[in-house]
Amino acid sequence: MNEVLSRLKEIASAVMYAAEASEAESVLQRIAEVARELVACRYAALGVPDGRGGLRYFKTVGMTPEEVALLEHMPRGHGLIGALMRERQSIRLERMQDDARSVGFPAHHPPMTSFLGVPVHLGHQLFGMLYLCDREDGQHFDERDQLLVETLAGYAALVISGSNLSQQRNRLTLLEERERIGMELHDGVIQSLYGVGMQVELLRSGGSTIAPDSLKNIVEGLNDVIEEIRGFITDLRYRSDGRQTVRDCIQVMLTRLHLPETIHAEIDAPETRPPFSPAVFESICLIVNEAISNAIRHADATRIRVRVQQDKYFFSVLVNDDGQGFDTSILKNGSGGLGLHNMKRRARLYGGDVSIDTAPGRGTTLNIQIPVRAY
Repeated sequence: MNEVLSRLKEIASAVMYAAEASEAESVLQRIAEVARELVACRYAALGVPDGRGGLRYFKTVGMTPEEVALLEHMPRGHGLIGALMRERQSIRLERMQDDARSVGFPAHHPPMTSFLGVPVHLGHQLFGMLYLCDREDGQHFDERDQLLVETLAGYAALVISGSNLSQQRNRLTLLEERERIGMELHDGVIQSLYGVGMQVELLRSGGSTIAPDSLKNIVEGLNDVIEEIRGFITDLRYRSDGRQTVRDCIQVMLTRLHLPETIHAEIDAPETRPPFSPAVFESICLIVNEAISNAIRHADATRIRVRVQQDKYFFSVLVNDDGQGFDTSILKNGSGGLGLHNMKRRARLYGGDVSIDTAPGRGTTLNIQIPVRAY
């Protein structure tokens, strides 16, 4: 009984390790790794069906990069892989070469003998198939091995399902952000351009003499529009490729916001990579960008400090300024000019929140807090 509990804890710990990966393919790779370690075999793989009889992903463990490079092609969902997809029942073979379903091996494939295949599914939905070959001790896979891998597959189905849902949520979040920016471009920048265009048209139809003040108004109007466009470009063009550190990302953000010379900015952020996938961190950066932008435009401050703190539980960004502050009662019912309601809404998509500490005459501190999860 103690051994069973010990192995269950080992499986749960292994699955948590897999779930901590930020990218879907990394999650799959880690599941294959822990499956191999669980039963101490030479080779393991996790295949994910593409819904058309083939494979969308195939993650392997145990083969060297040189061995993988020699293969004519990666598995395509035929043979035992296809049988596991169709039958959705575990397959355990002492010698796979003796089974009629064992076909489709590409040239230069390493020799493998014993086989254990387990479907990864929840109800009627198949998320993948685990394949293990050749125990390291030379023995065949037994019922105990099968039970362990089937238990792991049950946990793995939940992890893969959660990863898929997280990806879908990220895509929806980005779509919502693009829709918001599109609406604001239409309602703000485009309308401003129409207004400038009307001034030009009036001048053109009014004769050849153009008053200097009229030109000055047009130039100022165009400069205002350029500043608006610059703000939207900051939103649209900010992309983290996963290699920049958190400090680098904040620095790039401040550079693109074009701080006035009257404002001194300080950054206190770690020289480590963000604990999120690039897509999720991009959305979080949009929240931070809006917070810093609000401080620049509304605080009448001389100093802005951006402080980033992170541990294994939370990622927090504090944007503090020494400006005039304000009465927080104006933020009730989502009103007020700081857009706090919108920032809160975005943060809550990731289980986080945004809070504000301010009062007239004593500056403002805005705290963005996002839990660190396996996005």
